[in-house]
Amino acid sequence: MKIVCIGRNYADHAKELGNAVPAEPVIFIKPDSALLRNNNPFYIPDFTKEVHYELELVIRIDRNGKSIPKQFAKDYYSSMALGIDFTARDLQQQLKENGLPWEKAKGFDYSACISPFVPVAVHMQKVEFEMHKNGETVQKGNSADMINGVDDIIAYASKFFTLKTGDYIFTGTPAGVGAIAPGDLFEGYLQGEKLLHCEIK
Repeated sequence: MKIVCIGRNYADHAKELGNAVPAEPVIFIKPDSALLRNNNPFYIPDFTKEVHYELELVIRIDRNGKSIPKQFAKDYYSSMALGIDFTARDLQQQLKENGLPWEKAKGFDYSACISPFVPVAVHMQKVEFEMHKNGETVQKGNSADMINGVDDIIAYASKFFTLKTGDYIFTGTPAGVGAIAPGDLFEGYLQGEKLLHCEIK
């Protein structure tokens, strides 16, 4: 399986990082070795001094598809989860400055924390989610604020990559991202229900 990720999909997040709002979805891939499941802790790797959290809505692909028309995209997923896209921001900045790909900063081991999946609500039109860091809310998002909705993402990504049963799509993060430190506790809520728990070591 693969993890398809969408960057800069909320205008407020693009603004906070000083990035332009993209004209089309920004796609990058994480390998399956990036998955961090079962509320296991995240250990900060030794090759970075600045890791950021990015809370995202995640969908799971139910069946194989290639060049999927947008009007049929809703037939390819039925469950959603919360995920944290951990990013080695200092490494990412160095790579960007040199015009190099982001994979080392985004796809390293255990950089994709994932909650259990639950049934999709109203085809992802107005799904609310939020992140608490040490008991304080740091991110709040709503799928209605996505620049590219889930069905648009599926239609676009499937032009380039065959989507296969079990693939995940991380759909982008709202504003409020920030650095992590040992001892932090992150909790993710989807439609008011706590789904995600991640301690930083």
